[in-house]
Amino acid sequence: MVEIGKLYIVATPIGNLEDITLRALRVLKEVDLILCEDTRVTKKMLDRYEIQKPLLSYHHHSKISRIEKIIEHLENGKNLALVSDAGTPGISDPGNELIAKLSPRAKLWEIPELSSRIIPIPGASAITTLASVAGINMSKFSFLGFPPHKKGRETFFREVAEAKHPVIYFESPHRFLKNLELLEKFKPDAKLVVGRELTKMFEEIVRGEIGEIKKYFRDNQGKIKGEFVIILEA
Repeated sequence: MVEIGKLYIVATPIGNLEDITLRALRVLKEVDLILCEDTRVTKKMLDRYEIQKPLLSYHHHSKISRIEKIIEHLENGKNLALVSDAGTPGISDPGNELIAKLSPRAKLWEIPELSSRIIPIPGASAITTLASVAGINMSKFSFLGFPPHKKGRETFFREVAEAKHPVIYFESPHRFLKNLELLEKFKPDAKLVVGRELTKMFEEIVRGEIGEIKKYFRDNQGKIKGEFVIILEA
């Protein structure tokens, strides 16, 4: 009988390719197949470390047939690694959806020991990267992912403004200033820690009241690039 394969959930760098663990590199070299959001992004990282492995795309729009293919590989004893484009899979990406669908409760997978065959390989995370240099008490905090694009945006920022503990959320450059204005509507005295391009060449961390943050980036529009990580001090 073929032994069930293992699925490794592997954290990858959020920008600087040196921010990958020795364990992650070993696992990526040993597995039979790597599941990734964008094969081009993952290949760039693998080339940096001279790792040559077959790649299979898995992302938000993957169909159930892709899940079935992944299950087939595991049933055939193949060891797989799941990576996201950056950071830890399962944090604001479809990694958690894959794990849920591989659960015996989902009825797609009938072998209960799978849960012990899903192995986390920890590493870089934009959340903990900014939290580590926030300079505020982060012993308790909430993480809310990306704000909704349309419906639910006001509810999201009202929840952020009323939080009793620090709140971390992600933001795109296209909505950064507009959503700061919405947050200011609910909490005009908000104090923020804003990180952009974390671990990359043009990394910048800005601290201050929301009005100061808005003015800084309005005066420096060229810096509104890359994904932002924002911490609201409670």
